[in-house]
Amino acid sequence: MTQADFIVAPRWLIPVEPSGLVLDDHALAVGQGRILEVGTCADLRAAHPSAAWLDRPHHVLIPGLINAHTHAAMSLLRGYADDLPLGRWLGEHIWPAEQRWVNADFVRDGADLAALEMIRGGTTCFQDMYMFPDEVGAVAAERGLRAVVSMIVIEAPTAWATDVDEYLNKGLEVHDRFKDHALVKTAFGPHAPYTVSDASIRRILTLADQTETSIQMHVHETAQEVAEAMQANGKRPLERLAELGALTPQLNAVHMTQLQNAEIDTLAECGVHVIHCPESNMKLASGTCPVAGLLRAGINVALGTDGAASNNDLDMFGEMRSAALLGKLHRDDASAIPAATALQMATLNGARALGLDNEVGSLVAGKAADMICVDLSAPSCQPVHHPLSQLVYSASRDQVSDVWVAGRQLYGDDAFLTADASAILATANDWLTRMQEPL
Repeated sequence: MTQADFIVAPRWLIPVEPSGLVLDDHALAVGQGRILEVGTCADLRAAHPSAAWLDRPHHVLIPGLINAHTHAAMSLLRGYADDLPLGRWLGEHIWPAEQRWVNADFVRDGADLAALEMIRGGTTCFQDMYMFPDEVGAVAAERGLRAVVSMIVIEAPTAWATDVDEYLNKGLEVHDRFKDHALVKTAFGPHAPYTVSDASIRRILTLADQTETSIQMHVHETAQEVAEAMQANGKRPLERLAELGALTPQLNAVHMTQLQNAEIDTLAECGVHVIHCPESNMKLASGTCPVAGLLRAGINVALGTDGAASNNDLDMFGEMRSAALLGKLHRDDASAIPAATALQMATLNGARALGLDNEVGSLVAGKAADMICVDLSAPSCQPVHHPLSQLVYSASRDQVSDVWVAGRQLYGDDAFLTADASAILATANDWLTRMQEPL
């Protein structure tokens, strides 16, 4: 038997598999970065007598949270253009700002700020869609986070590339750079149906098959997007994607606030994953994803924050709570999205969408030791009638006490262990000074 390097003994352990299970008097043994076993405290003490023992007497141990959709570098645009609808927000503010300021340094520094926020909030894995994905991947690797970085494609020039050929060529270079990396993977990231042509989508589908990678795309984000597509070609975006052969288990469709019942049936038949970003959708008044209906149809629904420019944070605890509450309101059913489902959406479902469910997303022997401890001793979480409910409906990211990725501790004892927080924050504020110059 492999001897554990350390054992975490929390007050409660929620493995996520099986859903809703809460274990008392259990601990988790970690060896060589992986979960060796979950068992009673007495059994693990006997089996691993030389392992370091980490008591967490007021805490719940859960899998690390998975942010299935973000634009990490946009943390430097947090609060830049608030209280505007998506079209004006993008066209009048965000895109002009990106044209002026975004370069490799901007992306690296913004991703570093995002990594700091995500680590502190218990997010151990994220999927990113932005320019300079090589910089995002490098930051994730340096900070010890697990990441899937998207090889973005858009039919417009940016600081990253000038045309589709360059987007794809640069993207494939990023893929080659990280294809054997332990923590960083790649995916294709065509921006949206309205910004990527049929020909480009076909090329991406072929390349995704050849490289065995997934595809993430903003789809049916707003009613305006759907209406303009109907006006342009008489087809709703999902119908067009279906005709192109893009509706497959490789696709992560982000937002999906405008769905008809027949489209939900099609998504289920095709095995498409849906990434729900409740707080960004609410803030931009983009619409509501019919999560309960998607889940009942057997569709895998994961959670994402979107970027901090439209959210305005990368707080997966907030997304869990918002997803549960909004799902109940939308369905007019208080049981529509229970706490256990919200937690699964933020962990195992995210892993499934990213193609990482054999590696992370639940506390199961053999998986990587990506996990967090949350202290439920705060007044806001007392008394603890049910730790899973307290975790989703009462706890905040500030109560995260420990963060591990592949058994490596990234946060503990109120300190970042892989990042210089003061330096990262100082750099972010240097960007603030620069961006206060008029466009």
